[in-house]
Amino acid sequence: VQLQASGGGLVKPGGSLTLSCAASGSIVVFNDMAWYRQAAGKERELVASITPQDETTYADSVQDRFTISRDSAKNTLSLQMTSLKPEDTAVYYCHDQLFNSWGQGTEVTVSS
Repeated sequence: VQLQASGGGLVKPGGSLTLSCAASGSIVVFNDMAWYRQAAGKERELVASITPQDETTYADSVQDRFTISRDSAKNTLSLQMTSLKPEDTAVYYCHDQLFNSWGQGTEVTVSS
């Protein structure tokens, strides 16, 4: 299983970004999938997750700002991020929980 994350970049506070994770060797709609992030000097934390039944969970810090979703046709996992804050700055990783596979990470920097 390989996961390829993309979409990170530099954005100003209040801005938006959408991260994407392309999967090969697994079917994203069949598995529990998640986005994690790790800020400098901090532990990796769960940001959002989605089940095959489309049940979603979010960290309190991103609730109502981030949306996790999947595209079955493209076999991708996405994270739409809005109203970004400097504290959202981190490397974001996609994770296939069934296979315990991690993407390489994509860096998000929120700064004016």
